[in-house]
Amino acid sequence: MESKAAAPPYQSSARFADSQCYPQYTASLKCLEEFGSDKSKCQEHFDVYKECKKKEREARLERNKIDRWGPIKRQVA
Repeated sequence: MESKAAAPPYQSSARFADSQCYPQYTASLKCLEEFGSDKSKCQEHFDVYKECKKKEREARLERNKIDRWGPIKRQVA
């Protein structure tokens, strides 16, 4: 029987710690651990994380657009 190295259960989970938003994510979790079920005390952390993810997504979409179509050239009138 051949032994194979165990792959992570989800492909994206292996890269999650590489996200620019990982520090905000962990801060949100630590806040939840500290305050338990009182999520209102962690709202600022949630908002910061949400904004980071939004910017990360926009940057990824822009990179994908450039990769697919090449740099967009503006026409000068």
